[in-house]
Order: sequence, then structure tokens, then C-alpha cells
Amino acid sequence: MNLWVDEILATDPVGETWQRKATEAALADTLRAKAFGITPENVDQVIEKRSHLLKSVFPAFSQFCLTNLQIEPQKMLQVLWDLWLPLGIKLASQRQQLKRPLIQGILGGQGTGKTTMSNVLKLILNQLGYRTLSLSLDDLYKTYSDRLILTQQDPRLIWRGPPGTHDVDLGLNVLDQIRQLQSPVMVPRFDKSAYGGAGDRTSSEMVIDVDIVLFEGWFVGVRPIEPDVFDTAPPPIITDEDRTFARDINLRLHDYLPLWERLDSLIVLYPTDYRYSLEWRKQAEQQMIAAGKSGMSNADIEEFVNYFWRSLHPELFIKPLVKDATAVDLVIEIHADHSFGEVYCDRANS
Repeated sequence: MNLWVDEILATDPVGETWQRKATEAALADTLRAKAFGITPENVDQVIEKRSHLLKSVFPAFSQFCLTNLQIEPQKMLQVLWDLWLPLGIKLASQRQQLKRPLIQGILGGQGTGKTTMSNVLKLILNQLGYRTLSLSLDDLYKTYSDRLILTQQDPRLIWRGPPGTHDVDLGLNVLDQIRQLQSPVMVPRFDKSAYGGAGDRTSSEMVIDVDIVLFEGWFVGVRPIEPDVFDTAPPPIITDEDRTFARDINLRLHDYLPLWERLDSLIVLYPTDYRYSLEWRKQAEQQMIAAGKSGMSNADIEEFVNYFWRSLHPELFIKPLVKDATAVDLVIEIHADHSFGEVYCDRANS
């Protein structure tokens, strides 16, 4: 933790000492500096803008940390300064240049912090004067009755989640209305608790004058790959049946390409080891059980996570994607303890 970030909140007017430290830190990480457009020429202006934004957003951010995360705001101050504030400023700048609503894709699996990041970005963007909508891929699930029919047609789809369980046309309709500046727009919402956890569509939300859409999900922006890759796929794709299932799911990804074409930009929250998601899921379930709620056993969790790895294996789909600068605009690495690692836009050419 760099204590000088605390000084920014405490000092008014801002002092030269922290200004120098902040400038040095912003330029020291060359990958992150490039990702956020920070240069020796503009760094002073960047730091000044960020410090003013920090002060204005901190009351709402502090409340969010205490209420939603049950954590002291000071513990999240560094990530706010290093990542979320510059990212919010970057999105606001993109929206300004577009002259129409920005559709920002956020790809990340369970435990990568998609929801937390989206909520914090909404606070920041609101402070900058932009109306932000959070839309999850989950909100586009087919209805419970439609998914029952789907399972009868393909019994391998035992859980909602993989490609084929969403209403792509619904998503296209919503994003196109927003891009075309229509208002109000009815945004679909999904209740995961309905039908004993099977989930179903719930009442739509009416939104007006959307500036920025944060469209997040576990395979947002993921593209089909060559089918012969599955011949030597990693576990848990082991049997011929597993390989057939993986190929069939890969085919269904083609249906989602029109949806990804609506994205103006794609951010990937990228665990440095995809297997972290299994441990994160176990931790989350253990916390639920400790709080007196029902949760899955470790064996059930492994079966659940393996199902998703068999459908879209991170090594096959996500690892190549983050190396493709034409498809991904920003990669944010996630460590085992949920902390953020390197942040880059095009590592290969840095």
C-alpha cells in the first residue's frame, strides 16, 4: 500500500511530495501507463485530474466498500487509484469521442471481480456525469420454460450458462436500441433464485438516456476456435463424449458473434491460472455455509466447474484471446488472492 494515496485525500491544496511520488509511480509501470495513455508529457495533467476525481468520488466509494464489500475503504484505496479511476476516465473519454452510447464488454469468470468493478465504475462515471447501465450476460438467459425445452432437445445442457442457453436476439434488440439513442429502453433482468435456483426472467427494468453500457459475463466476446484443437484438449475434456460436447458448444458460439459486434471495446479480467476459479468457488460456498445459508459440497462444486470447463475451456478460448490485440482492448491480470497484477493493452508490442 502506497501511503501517499491517503495524502491526496488529506491534503488541500495538493502538495509537491505526493505529486512527485504519484508521477513516478504512474510512469514506472510502463504496460499500465501505455494502457491508460499516460506519457511523460501528460502525466502531471493525468495525476491532477485523477486526484480531483478521487476526492469527489471517495464519499460514495467509501459507502460502497462498507455496505457492499464489508471492507474498510482505505484497504481498497490503492486499487481505486491505480486501476478503477484511470479506467473510468478512459471509458468517459471513449464515450465522448463516440458521440453515442459506449458498449463496453467485460469478460471474466467467477471470482474475477466483474460485479465489483462494474459497480465502482458506475460510481466513478456518475461523478463524471455519465449515466451507466450494468447488463449481465445472465440477464439474457432464455426463460425457464424455454430452457426446459432446450434440455429435452439436448440433455447435456444440465445447467444454464453455456452458449445456447441465452436469447441472443433479446440482447441485440436492447443494445441496438441504446446505440440508436432510443429512450426509454426496457432492459431484461434475471432472477437466479426462481424455480429452486434454476432461475427465470423477472420484471424488466426501464432505463433512460444511457451513456455507457457495462456488458459483463463469463464468455462475453469469446469467439469460436478451430474444431481440431479439441483433439488434444486439456482435462476435464477427456472422453470422446467430452470432445463432441466441446465441439458442439464451440459451434453455438457463432450465434453470439453478432452480439460481440455491438461491443465498442472489450476488457478481460484474466486469472494468471484459470484453476483459481475452482478455489474461489469453493471459498464462496464455504462462506455461504458459514453464514447459515445452503451451499454446495466440494464434490458438487468440482462437477459444476468442470461442466463449464468442458463447454468453454479457458486454456483453449481465453488464453489465445488475451493475446489478440484486435479483439481485446485491455487485459487485467488477477492473482490467487483476488489482487490485480499487470494491466496491459498489447503486451506483445510493449
